[in-house]
Amino acid sequence: TGAIGLYNLGQSCCLNSLLQVFLMNIHFTGILRRMTVPPCAVQRRSNVPYQMLLLLEKMQCGKRKAVRPIELACCLLAHRVELFVQHDAAQLFLHLWNLIKKQMKKLELVEELSDLYTICIQEHLACQNCSFEIKNSSSMLTLPLPVLDSNSHRLKTLEDCVRYFFHPEELTGQNMCFCQHCGRKTPFLQSMKLVHLPQTLTIHLKRFCFEKSSYVHKLSHCLPFPRDLDFNGVLTENQCQADDNEKATWQYGLFAVVAHSGSTSCGHYCAYIQSLTECKWYCFNDSEVCQVSWDDVKCTYGHSNLHW
Repeated sequence: TGAIGLYNLGQSCCLNSLLQVFLMNIHFTGILRRMTVPPCAVQRRSNVPYQMLLLLEKMQCGKRKAVRPIELACCLLAHRVELFVQHDAAQLFLHLWNLIKKQMKKLELVEELSDLYTICIQEHLACQNCSFEIKNSSSMLTLPLPVLDSNSHRLKTLEDCVRYFFHPEELTGQNMCFCQHCGRKTPFLQSMKLVHLPQTLTIHLKRFCFEKSSYVHKLSHCLPFPRDLDFNGVLTENQCQADDNEKATWQYGLFAVVAHSGSTSCGHYCAYIQSLTECKWYCFNDSEVCQVSWDDVKCTYGHSNLHW
């Protein structure tokens, strides 16, 4: 029925932007609509996915330009998600995801949620003195990409950030690891290998930088990202741990961008999202929603004075 805004309840721009990204994803809402409704009123009030479903229905009923996510906000507050404070989008996204996954009662829906969002990585640690190697598999909700290299030089494109994340790193000096075969600390080679990518891939650009003085500042330099991203053309064979069938699914089209303007202590979030049913881009700036062009989306590449 069209793109609907969410009123700001007081520093809730980050929450509003993330909710729009969830609810504009028809694969996610398809799972949400099949959830089991909690039996009693108390459980319904405290169930995050159910409150998201009610909010979605409220947004799709009538012709209002925006709705107030008050019931969902109160539900999140009961789960210790603070309101009226500045949030970091990546942290809040993880918090929302954990609550949604925990409160989904149907196991098949939980599995579908994992397939929709979960990234699988394998970490390799290899001793440089002998053949001893450690392999650890892990899953993550977002791919956390640095925007600077180890020498604090700016990485120029999103593809460069992906390559750098999976680039092997030598652990020497104070960073050496204990080798069970050698019986002492030795130089190791640490590398990350990509095992599985989900249907909806979420990338987190690490734009907040901690300096030695404990001062945190934001890295606002321009970082272009493409409309289409094929990991087969970005990573080498040595950086992947997957068969050809898996790699065939590693092609993506950009769906949404959650953009932050301002500094680390004071700023504003909004979301640029492409409607998967209309193939049109919209800017969701709390209660204000407007159709935008690809050139407008490219404005989020990184500008300290970004305004909408």
